[in-house]
Amino acid sequence: MEKLGKQKNIERLNKVTHTVRSSQAILQYGVGAMVDFPDQTLMTAAPEYWGTRVSRIHDERLEKALQVDYFGMPGSSKYKDDWGIAYTRFPEWYFCPKCRVFQPMKSWIKEYTKKATTRQKENDPNMRRPRCMECRQGLVPSRMVVACTKGHIDDFPWVKWAHEKNVTGNKEICTNPRITFETGTTATAGLEGLNVKCKSCNARATLKGAFDKDAMEKLGLRCSGRMPWKNHSVDCNEFPRAMQRGASSLYYPKVVSSLVIPPYSEKINEQISSSKGFEKALNYIGECDEPERQENIKKRLDRWSEEISIELSADESVIKNILMRRLLEPAANDSTLVNASGLQYRLEEFEALSGKISVINLNENDFVREETDIDLYGIPFVKDVSLIHKIREVRALTGFTRITPSDANEIGEKIPGFISVKEPKTRWYPGYEVRGEGIFIEFNSGDISQWLEENDESIHKRIKIINDHYQASYQGEFTSRVITPKFVLLHTIAHLLIRQLSFECGYTAASLRERLYCSEPEDGFEMSAIFIYTASGDSEGTLGGLVRQGYWDCLPRTFKKAIEFGELCSNDPVCISSKGQGRDALNLASCHSCGLLPETSCEEFNVFLDRALVVGTFEEKEMGFYKEWLRVR
Repeated sequence: MEKLGKQKNIERLNKVTHTVRSSQAILQYGVGAMVDFPDQTLMTAAPEYWGTRVSRIHDERLEKALQVDYFGMPGSSKYKDDWGIAYTRFPEWYFCPKCRVFQPMKSWIKEYTKKATTRQKENDPNMRRPRCMECRQGLVPSRMVVACTKGHIDDFPWVKWAHEKNVTGNKEICTNPRITFETGTTATAGLEGLNVKCKSCNARATLKGAFDKDAMEKLGLRCSGRMPWKNHSVDCNEFPRAMQRGASSLYYPKVVSSLVIPPYSEKINEQISSSKGFEKALNYIGECDEPERQENIKKRLDRWSEEISIELSADESVIKNILMRRLLEPAANDSTLVNASGLQYRLEEFEALSGKISVINLNENDFVREETDIDLYGIPFVKDVSLIHKIREVRALTGFTRITPSDANEIGEKIPGFISVKEPKTRWYPGYEVRGEGIFIEFNSGDISQWLEENDESIHKRIKIINDHYQASYQGEFTSRVITPKFVLLHTIAHLLIRQLSFECGYTAASLRERLYCSEPEDGFEMSAIFIYTASGDSEGTLGGLVRQGYWDCLPRTFKKAIEFGELCSNDPVCISSKGQGRDALNLASCHSCGLLPETSCEEFNVFLDRALVVGTFEEKEMGFYKEWLRVR
């Protein structure tokens, strides 16, 4: 079992000088990711090092699905100088841009300790701002690291590379290597113009070939199994790959999101979550060992219910029922547990968004829905439109992968190379919440089924290409997921609509997100819907611009424009005739000019898209789902 190392090299930095937004701390700069600050590069440490300096946020459904007590959002206002996030120094190798000395941070700190004044050492004993004491220059972090597909990461083997790749042929590593990082004397471009030199023995090597996939294997260097974010290492037999420090493929966060829906959005739930009595209960539960946890909760449930009811001046029986629902979780192997990325979880949201939950619950603090008269819209194949004036979404960082992204539908250990951000005993994940608005569009499943029957051969020929590419990809080796025509259709319509809405509603495409609700006949229930909502907003939500575009006098025009826009791409005929483009060739007729969105807006990281299913191809116009509507100009 993996464990945490001692709390050395873990730093808390002033939030004025070293800060990231709460959303960034969960997404691109989450646990295990490197953050480039003006004076140095740091890696976000495991949440166990953050302490209690986070704001607790709650979503009962997601807490049960992930089996935690709460989600911790960095940036608590209780602490003026502390942002709540802990960092560790990585990469550890830094060089001076003036004297070109290149060495680990511990060597730089040793020099600092020798040459710094007494006052400097008293104020800053660990040299929080890396600098060369000889040249009075700020240090520059190494631009290269090595990582493996199991999520481990380490510094590039500079000493070994300089000697093993020595241009003189002498591969012996000297006893006291002193490395410098220099550019070539000629105008040679690329890695061949960068030199790593040992001043002790004059060994010199260029960085040519350092980024080859088998470069470390040729060097005989196996992965160190290092995990700097938790100050720990494990055994690993992989051969790592050299990568640029800022490469996007170095960190793929696995973020699970959830909409807070009735009855969980009722105001009393939020009041309980923010009460002192509930915080006290969670602190107690966090200290309990796993076997006795449920029994201890049952013993104290009446006392907690009484304390919270007095604090909130609320009905004790109501409080007790909610606490029972929230705290008495099912066992890990219980069949009632719902996968946060699964269909059953989405079905609960679908029923709330489509109005299948009792109306008495729908005018709540975090969820406000308005029904519309679909007869006024006149959009073909659209069964219903709901306007969601208020919605709260909670997003939790559960883990990450390196080098290859994870499948959106897989969670936890099912993901190859997945690294959890927390230890098994830790009862919370880093997370944040967003309040916003959205448009929910439900399609007629019968119309989609009829379209599939009429164009069965043409459609399945295209979908087979996507599935073949998916099975041939790295992800396909580890999943049984099958991409269906209905899913690709709904997904592509959502992308086209988001692109058009970004011109109409005042939000950029990056500020909007999609959420897909798609089921197949064998699932036993019908879902054929898309939900487009704002991906960012303050504590009070957004200004209503998106919902305004959902009314009958706006949405039909916007929807028609979106479909017409998808009919022709500036890269046609190349795009519409494509047999595979994008990551792992998982898109057909969809490129950056017509169907792709910012990756944060898409649930599937911009794959499984095909305009041809919506508008047809030049040769097969009849295949398009909206072929008839396009004929009406």
